Amino acid sequence: MTPTSSSAIAAFRALHIPGDPLILVNIWDAGSAKAVAAAGAKAIATGSFGVAGAQGRADGEDFPIEDVFENLTRILSVTDLPVTIDMESGYGADPAAVGVSVGRATAAGAAGINMEDRLPGRNELLSITEAQARYRAAADTGIFVNARCDVFRGADAAKDGDALIAATLDRARAYADAGAGSLFVPFLGDARCIGAICKASPLPVNILRSRAGPTHKELAALGVARISHGHQPWAAAMAWLTGQAEQVLGGEEPDY
Repeated sequence: MTPTSSSAIAAFRALHIPGDPLILVNIWDAGSAKAVAAAGAKAIATGSFGVAGAQGRADGEDFPIEDVFENLTRILSVTDLPVTIDMESGYGADPAAVGVSVGRATAAGAAGINMEDRLPGRNELLSITEAQARYRAAADTGIFVNARCDVFRGADAAKDGDALIAATLDRARAYADAGAGSLFVPFLGDARCIGAICKASPLPVNILRSRAGPTHKELAALGVARISHGHQPWAAAMAWLTGQAEQVLGGEEPDY
């Protein structure tokens, strides 16, 4: 690990404060990184869906790993802010391979990564033991690991909230033991569940912002330490572009 990446990792880690969350408006390339940095961001984060979509690829590690690092290099060249990248399931068939892939991100100067506890194209979660081994391999590189926990994906928080909270906290403890820096619980908009997880988690909690869920201020009050916007900025940008193109091609003047 270079001194530069070491200091960036420490600075990025310090931004995770329960009740005063780090807000990440996820980007997809160097140009979008510059735009978000200019708006006053404290850190830069990619989202795998937008990164892949910007190149006409699908999410789920369809974006080749060499392109992941080329994109990272370009982003790092335009900002001095800590940069964390979405590495999906870690780009590795086993923990050793994950360690190699994540080690490349660390060596390149990334401050952090996102990593999932299920494999590309699979709905079922890895066992806690398997996921823990993969997170340990990633964390052993020295990088800040945002350990994604997909317990709430496709689940009914209103109906099964207590069981889902317990399952999430079981994984949170295992991922903390593996060296993860934070716990990412996407697809969760239920305030009661968010608050319970934040209160009991050994790791600072990252929540994916959704229009139907709690606001930034409400998430902060619940104890959230990091708020991500995921694919939403990219999707909004593409929707705007499509709308403007339809106006122009339909004979109207654009809004720009």
